Amino acid sequence: MPYYSDELIEEVRSANDIVDVISSYVHLQKKGNDYFGLCPFHNERTPSFSVSQKKQMYYCFGCGAGGNVVTFLMQYENDTFHEALEALAQRAGIELPKQELSGRARQEADKRAKIMEINKISAKYFYAQLRMEQGKKGLDYFAGRGLSPETLKKFGLGYANKFSDDLYQYLRKQGYEDEILKDSGVISVDERRGGHDKFWNRVMFPIMDANQRVIGFGGRVLGDGEPKYLNSPETMVFDKSRNLYGLNFARMTRNPYILLCEGYMDVIALHQAGFDNAVASLGTSFTAGHAALLKRYTKEVYCTFDSDNAGIKAALRAIPMLKEAGITTKIVNMKPYKDPDELIKAEGAKGYQERIDQAQNSFLFEIEVLEQEYDQKDPESKTAFYNAIAHRILEFPEELERNNYIEAVADKYQIGFENLKKLVIHQGTLEGMVKRPTPLKSGVQDKKQQEDGMRKSQKLMLTWLIEEPELFETIEAYLTPEDFTEELFRQIAEIVFEQHRQGALNPPGIIDMFSDKEQQKEVAGLFHASLKEVTTPAEKEKAFWETIIRLKENSINYRSKHLQPSDLAGLQTLVADKRRMQELYKRKP
Repeated sequence: MPYYSDELIEEVRSANDIVDVISSYVHLQKKGNDYFGLCPFHNERTPSFSVSQKKQMYYCFGCGAGGNVVTFLMQYENDTFHEALEALAQRAGIELPKQELSGRARQEADKRAKIMEINKISAKYFYAQLRMEQGKKGLDYFAGRGLSPETLKKFGLGYANKFSDDLYQYLRKQGYEDEILKDSGVISVDERRGGHDKFWNRVMFPIMDANQRVIGFGGRVLGDGEPKYLNSPETMVFDKSRNLYGLNFARMTRNPYILLCEGYMDVIALHQAGFDNAVASLGTSFTAGHAALLKRYTKEVYCTFDSDNAGIKAALRAIPMLKEAGITTKIVNMKPYKDPDELIKAEGAKGYQERIDQAQNSFLFEIEVLEQEYDQKDPESKTAFYNAIAHRILEFPEELERNNYIEAVADKYQIGFENLKKLVIHQGTLEGMVKRPTPLKSGVQDKKQQEDGMRKSQKLMLTWLIEEPELFETIEAYLTPEDFTEELFRQIAEIVFEQHRQGALNPPGIIDMFSDKEQQKEVAGLFHASLKEVTTPAEKEKAFWETIIRLKENSINYRSKHLQPSDLAGLQTLVADKRRMQELYKRKP
């Protein structure tokens, strides 16, 4: 819960424009009055994440994530409210008074601190184990991979020995209870086995955040065990989709680009060879969150994935996410070697640098992969390939960019610039003519659609109250917060109506009145309803009055059903409201 005064929280929030803050994490493009980009909280290829400068709020129409500038940092950085507010205050040059945390906030902060402590102690434990007699197996593995003692030290590499409760017993002796050990991710606790280590008989890779703090671990099994690589589960301090292995070093590189790899050993091998700008995702597929994180440190990424089919698929998956984040992407060719580690061992740092210098444009790489799906000796298949190229070129919004790629592709495949350009124009005409079929009405979901329609109408009215405060007097003449029959909607309406009356409308401040994350998301969603089909002022006015009528009719019906026979005051209000409906019907355009 917030423990600073509302005035101070508002001062910090107001000093940090939400578009400026979020654009340092997410590539945003202005569309109309708002800004849009790929949502950093779920994987998507079409931007549905909106940021409103006017409302100082964000909302994803895809996953429902939403809030203000403080909750964004809480969600994205996995910060507590206190940490997010501190970061924003520091960004704005505002000094926060030293205050004691509230009980709940103190518990959260203490828990995070303890997990960080456990991770740090565990990292030191694994590091020491590698250098003991029982760690010779791990040391031999690293030596066999060509890693120097300096590299082992730089990355804090370690070993978890073959006994499955060594670390658990060690941490218990340090005074840590089972409950916090279980939450830390390095220990598992169950009824059958009790406490036991998450990692054993593995070489260990500590995972650090950008500030050099250990937040998790990766472990590679020695021998034939499964899985080959095991990563810490997600915890209060560890989110795989928003951290990258090696970023703690790569963020300080002088190189103007980042090398994106697939695995820990690739990162370590590259750093040892002098490429201090290499990073890798943490045992998961590359995500939009990773792309947004990279955007904070670079404008250009070189994908240096494995040369097998899995590596090609990984590159094809990463390219659109990096592009949407506003990052220029190139592909480093590893063939005939499997990965960067193998290439460096064979050709050295000089050979790898030559591969970087010869890196391929990501779009041309995609076309090259696409080519493999077509038989170039068959005229029909070859024509289909050219049509597929034309379709892909249409994805570029700017004509100049389209022409540049038409020229590059035409030159590579000897199609002829004018021929390919005509094909692109023809393909664009065809695609522009395609209409999506309207689904037939089944009637099965009619009731649900009506309920959803009423929820949408109430959301729409709340959005209008926020976006167009000049409508408040008109709305207040016919509606009260009691006319919002959804409980949360009614609570928000009460706050918004009161803020209007006091002349102090503050949408982002409303979010902070709710501590539950799901409620914060829903509140943000209430202020982002829209009528896409409404375009003209006349249509908007008609929709406005229809929405008021819909809300009032629904409210009257709801209260009629729930009215107690002895409630004379309620009955009188209903009668008065029904009379006023006649006036409303006359006002409707």
